[in-house]
Amino acid sequence: MLVFFNGKFTEMEEVSISPFDRGFQFSDGVYEVIRYYPKKFFEMEAHIDRLKYSLNEMHISFPHLDNIESVLHKLISVNSLTDELSIAYLQITRGHQYPRRHSFNENLPATFFISVEKFPAKTDNMTNGVRVGLEEDIRWLRCDIKSTSLIPNILSSHRAIKKGFSEIIFHRNGTITEGTHTNVCFIKGDLLITPPLNNFILAGITRKVVLSLCHKLGIAFEEKTISISELKDFDEIFLLGTTVEVTPVTEIDGISVNDGKPGPICRLLQNEYRKIYE
Repeated sequence: MLVFFNGKFTEMEEVSISPFDRGFQFSDGVYEVIRYYPKKFFEMEAHIDRLKYSLNEMHISFPHLDNIESVLHKLISVNSLTDELSIAYLQITRGHQYPRRHSFNENLPATFFISVEKFPAKTDNMTNGVRVGLEEDIRWLRCDIKSTSLIPNILSSHRAIKKGFSEIIFHRNGTITEGTHTNVCFIKGDLLITPPLNNFILAGITRKVVLSLCHKLGIAFEEKTISISELKDFDEIFLLGTTVEVTPVTEIDGISVNDGKPGPICRLLQNEYRKIYE
């Protein structure tokens, strides 16, 4: 597999990262995952803007990113993925610093890595819906930064799989925030409700696209806080994310949603979202 590492295309086996890289020692880095629909990367500019935001918030000196689209397309081409539904993974860490210290030099050259891989759509989940669980949100207070420090998300995802769930939805002091790797939307009547963006929630690219679709389709939407005590009152619930697109929730923490069936607004948004990349 050919990857992009610190300004050069190279074979994966030839990539060498110092054990003193702060990404390795501290998870001191940020990342993005961009969906590739043959023959185009989806919402490329929005993903790169979010990557720059994360880098700025982390005070990481980042490399030149203006040619990133050509780099990604070359990786897709040389890895024979031109006609395959795929993803690109971009990671930038603060870089190599010796000796190991909590404090850091703001002028360190960043470590920049990109890989691509085939990633089929989760069509069964999108068609039939998924079961999700609830957990207390114990993450740090800057979830708006797409940091590589993901241990709470990883452990929650592992517990979800063991319980037969596809996702865990976090709540902080009884208020819904987001999933381990998704945003979440709720439907009551004809109104779409989603938690407002703040430091507890990542500004999802799919979330932005779906709210734009709501505006286009005349679907009323509101960004407001939602408590876990309200969950039984909603007609539909669905997840939003780069790899899950728009995925209906049929059960949340034992509570059946819409009699265990995907709802009409979710279906409408799925179809309209699909039209964008097709």
